[in-house]
Amino acid sequence: MKIKIEIDEALEEDVVLIRCRSLTEEIGAVQRAVSEAAGTMQKFVFYKGNTEYYLMLDDILFFETDENGISAHTRTDAYQVKYKLYELEELLPRFFMRVSKSAILNTNHIYSINRNLTASSVVAFLNTHKQVYVSRYYYKPLISKLEEKRLHL
Repeated sequence: MKIKIEIDEALEEDVVLIRCRSLTEEIGAVQRAVSEAAGTMQKFVFYKGNTEYYLMLDDILFFETDENGISAHTRTDAYQVKYKLYELEELLPRFFMRVSKSAILNTNHIYSINRNLTASSVVAFLNTHKQVYVSRYYYKPLISKLEEKRLHL
């Protein structure tokens, strides 16, 4: 596989083009890696009161439902988003994962998981008191995703 970078200052927007003879597993992995890298830069609009905020997705620890709708949590704050959880599942990069009926978390920021065999497990994040619950149904897929990430580092 050859990789070329062409710089064209006349472009209005960056374009990543993959040319291949066929769509192989390796090409799919390259496409996913580029998409994820671009996704970390992707910005959503977040709301707090009448103010709009433009945050990087990688700053978000998790999304969860609450009495006001869907909240996006950073280490220090919480913002509202105008999406449903099932819509966020479709829009977010692959490093986000559904972990319960009411939460989607950023697997890049998991610090620890306190496993509970009879109830929900608890995910903690570094340098914050915030935590999110992982239902028993989603625990094994989460562990598998974390293991997959470790193997590909």
